[in-house]
Amino acid sequence: MNLIDKIYTEFPYYGSRRIRETLKREHKTLVNRKHIQRLMREMGLEAIYPKSKFNLSNPDSAHKKYPYLLRNLIIDRPNQVWGTDITYLKLSHGFAYLVAIMDWFSRYVIAWELSNSLEIDFVISNLENALKIAIPDICNADQGSHFTSPQHTGLLEQNKVQISMDGRGRCMDNIFTERLWRNVKYEDIYIKEYNNPHEARLGLTDYFNKYNNRRPHQSLKYLTPAEVYFNKFI
Repeated sequence: MNLIDKIYTEFPYYGSRRIRETLKREHKTLVNRKHIQRLMREMGLEAIYPKSKFNLSNPDSAHKKYPYLLRNLIIDRPNQVWGTDITYLKLSHGFAYLVAIMDWFSRYVIAWELSNSLEIDFVISNLENALKIAIPDICNADQGSHFTSPQHTGLLEQNKVQISMDGRGRCMDNIFTERLWRNVKYEDIYIKEYNNPHEARLGLTDYFNKYNNRRPHQSLKYLTPAEVYFNKFI
């Protein structure tokens, strides 16, 4: 599962066939394709093209769908657009799921939560915490059951937030969050190899603090996300 996670993070458009071949070629690991498919389902992974990236992002036909509102939109201020997503994290013993909400203009991570299951509670808790900090104009997510659930959409509607949802199989619709996941994994998770969710939570607290407050971004003219989000230009 950890090898699959590393391959998928680098090549998110790989399905089980290509992952099987990469395991064989680069890691000298022979694995039956059906076993890879089962592990990918457990991890919530699915090739971005032509289907949705995550099994956990597959649309729920019982829930209302919302249009994608960000096409050709000029994003020029904090809290204009937030993006949210869920990703799988490998641990030395088991795995966990991470949800985060990012401000697209500043790349500032507003809130994040870690869970050892895909129950919806940690996603709702994360949104509640973010809404205590600010209210965005638009919140963008994929069409997964967590984000189309009445609990999630209801919270946004109560706060008069416009709801935007990615098109199916279009990871580029949420590109800034995708880049965040890549940074988190390559700069922290793969290096630290946390043993359990408790260790991961402590480590990610430190990582996101550095990411927000100390890590300059080239796209932000080498300011930090916090400096841009809070307009603390230096």
